[in-house]
Amino acid sequence: MQKLRLAVIGAGAIGRTHIALARDHALFDLSAIVDNSEAARGLAAQIGVGYHTDVAAMLATEKPDVVIIATPNATHADIGIQCLQAGAHVLVEKPITDTLADARRLCDAAEAAGRHLLVGHQRRYNGILRAARGIVQSGRLGRLVSATGMATFLKPDPYFDMDWRRRKGGGPILINLIHDIDLLRFLMGEIDSVQATSANAVRGFEVEDTAAVILRFTNGALATMTVSDSATTPWNWDLAAGESAHYPRQDVNTHFISGTHGSVTLPRLEVWEYRSDRGWHQPLTQERIALHDTNPYAEQLRHLHAVVQGQEEPVCSGRDAMRSLQAVLAIHAAAASGGTVRVGD
Repeated sequence: MQKLRLAVIGAGAIGRTHIALARDHALFDLSAIVDNSEAARGLAAQIGVGYHTDVAAMLATEKPDVVIIATPNATHADIGIQCLQAGAHVLVEKPITDTLADARRLCDAAEAAGRHLLVGHQRRYNGILRAARGIVQSGRLGRLVSATGMATFLKPDPYFDMDWRRRKGGGPILINLIHDIDLLRFLMGEIDSVQATSANAVRGFEVEDTAAVILRFTNGALATMTVSDSATTPWNWDLAAGESAHYPRQDVNTHFISGTHGSVTLPRLEVWEYRSDRGWHQPLTQERIALHDTNPYAEQLRHLHAVVQGQEEPVCSGRDAMRSLQAVLAIHAAAASGGTVRVGD
């Protein structure tokens, strides 16, 4: 199978995850790292790939087939457009950008260039979420009624040494909750409107540290989500799902999806339902679905190759990811206004 030349732009934590997976990969030839840090220069030398501090110079020299962009959100559009116009397919980390205008520019550029634009909502590649989606789509839960989720965790103080993380757009709504919004969209369909409130009472930064959200889906289902990066709890996907060895795994649920005929918990995949007569006086049964562990980042990389080769359709295209961004920006607007905001207005 044809190997594709791959460059990674941005060698922070998530960039290093992509670099580690792409090294000695059966489907990719990791050709370059783009970053302006000495740590990245040393990493490139250690693994024997090209090192660049300038995107244009890398594109001209390395001519990659595929580029993964793992840089700050505000840079995604300009860097992505540059890569697309140079003929590379692009996987950009979530969120696609930090504004809808930039997201549209990036999607338009991909379509004009005839290149694929994928967005790194990696949970969609997790076997747990795929199994849950299969349960929902099978009709086993009946009509979807509601969902409840938590994304509550404690970021250490040094995390906020970077000034942008203390400013508008650097908080847990855009950085973290967007994962959970995308998860709910993947399972439950499109979001029609949102209500929200947020607070910065713990740290007092410009950016929020906690928010509570109500979501109304186009199918009539409702969901509530709580997000906080200042709470000592195990109730967040990163700790519960075991996607990354960086986090100590906790055996808890974080999301609860309910329908008229059954419900499912995530990430433990417990399905609750009535086996005969239905009603709150009847006994409920529980089935626990056990899966082998999967690495969603590795599956995302395999899928990226398949999409470029024309073998699969994108699991998360630029236009799709833009709808998750729309929902998150609507949450910000609802928190600021105190009212209901329709997604896409």
